[in-house]
Amino acid sequence: MALSEGTKIGPYEVIGLIGQGGMGEVCQARDTKLDRDVALKVLPEAFTSDPDRLARFEREAKVFASLNHPNIGSIYGLEEAEGIRALVLDLVDGPTLADRIKQGLPRSSSSRPGVRYSESVSPWISHAA
Repeated sequence: MALSEGTKIGPYEVIGLIGQGGMGEVCQARDTKLDRDVALKVLPEAFTSDPDRLARFEREAKVFASLNHPNIGSIYGLEEAEGIRALVLDLVDGPTLADRIKQGLPRSSSSRPGVRYSESVSPWISHAA
């Protein structure tokens, strides 16, 4: 479900779309109670009636909530309104992984694609560790 500007999910009002993929879309939203901007990761409509997908989404929220590190964004909650389910996340400024890939990933000495990809993103992963 593409959320439009002004859509409300609990106390969060959608400002605009940040990105989308196979697991849903991420929107920038305004927390109207605490006057701050957040990111909403919205589960696709097709998944909201699938118990396995819902369980996976809730597990993701719990795992994310268990992380506590200055280089990892926080989760603020899990919202549900009118059949829409969303994770409420810290809104982090900066380029996306897709932007980083477009800029060109560092070259690898390996001929295996998986190894090259792992080597190219490892600096970002280690930054988050």
